[in-house]
Amino acid sequence: MSPEQLLKEANNYQEKIREERRYLHQHPETGFGLTETKAFVKKELQDMGYEPVECGKAGLIVLAGGKKEGKVFMIRGDMDALPIEEKADVEFASTNGNMHACGHDMHTAMMLGAARLLKEHEEEIPGTVKLMFQPAEEIFEGSHDMIEAGLLENPSVDAAMMIHVMAGMPFPAGTVVVSSPGVSAPAADIFEIKIKGKGCHGSMPNAGIDPLNAAAHLLIALQEINTRELGLGEQAVLTIGKMQAGTAANVIPDEVVMGGSIRTFNENTRAFIKKRLVEISTGVAQTFRAEAEVSFTSGCPVLTNDKDVSAACEKYAKELLAPGKAFSVAELNAMAPSDDSSSKSAGSEDFAYVSQEVPAVMLALAAGQPQKGYKYPQHHPMVKFDEDVLSVGSAVYAYLALRWLEEHQ
Repeated sequence: MSPEQLLKEANNYQEKIREERRYLHQHPETGFGLTETKAFVKKELQDMGYEPVECGKAGLIVLAGGKKEGKVFMIRGDMDALPIEEKADVEFASTNGNMHACGHDMHTAMMLGAARLLKEHEEEIPGTVKLMFQPAEEIFEGSHDMIEAGLLENPSVDAAMMIHVMAGMPFPAGTVVVSSPGVSAPAADIFEIKIKGKGCHGSMPNAGIDPLNAAAHLLIALQEINTRELGLGEQAVLTIGKMQAGTAANVIPDEVVMGGSIRTFNENTRAFIKKRLVEISTGVAQTFRAEAEVSFTSGCPVLTNDKDVSAACEKYAKELLAPGKAFSVAELNAMAPSDDSSSKSAGSEDFAYVSQEVPAVMLALAAGQPQKGYKYPQHHPMVKFDEDVLSVGSAVYAYLALRWLEEHQ
């Protein structure tokens, strides 16, 4: 099948894909609680003639092809949203307190589009395309859960690919950026620190133990890890994003709960920061007569792109798209050598678990230029995505899978 023909077929499905995306956008659900989302996706797949198989707590798998002997290529689309109240000026905004602020509704709709394209050409597929519809990416648990439930087996996956739409990218909508070999997304660790003191009246602080005072000192102390304990080349970010305590202005509370995240590109750096986080938290709390308990609630490893899969997907993307609409990260860095901002993403991605098990690659799909009104970043309550890229994304999913299977018979 020619790339021109596949793009034409995908474009014919653009309105259907847009409708599905808008339904998903208006019904966002988080984590593993994807009751409506999973039911909708499952029904759409069944209507196409697929037999969806449930995988793990809330995932779905379907197989396209298998009529001819060959390898198995997997494509991933995540389905979960964020607990953010939407403020974007769109006619199909969510009203349930959740929001697809990371574009996973786009991914799911593009995967459904790819499923239609693959079903139409099922007899031609030289092997099998496994479609992975994943929950709980935002909490870094869905991919691992599906792997534990047998995602990569029956049939065994030989290679895998994911796409992530990106808002606010300085590229025309529909431009694809293929990650270069090596690490492209950091490991993530989400943590919680409970600082326990002794509550008392605000007028008599000497009668209690102020956990807020300890938390304030700890907030500053933790930043010393980056500035004084890591070398120049050790890239890491430690962020405290939550501090909760008390309900009254004149009462010292019993406890403060702090929440944060760590991002690292190196497993040794990751282990060191986690160790120092515990040591500094307990030490600072004790200095102010309080106690600290540190727990790591979720996380994922680094996402590593396979050299051969990356090179192949770069070639296929350039075959499919117009000149100047597909690049590798290495090419972009060569164009702007003084700016390495495109070499690695600061956002973690739990597709990393897949990349640790099989050769895999991550692609970015530009979905809105700032100068065209798409100025807010992912995870912002006003972020918007350019829907014109939906059919392109479906074509990229399908074409890259088909071409990889064709060249690896």
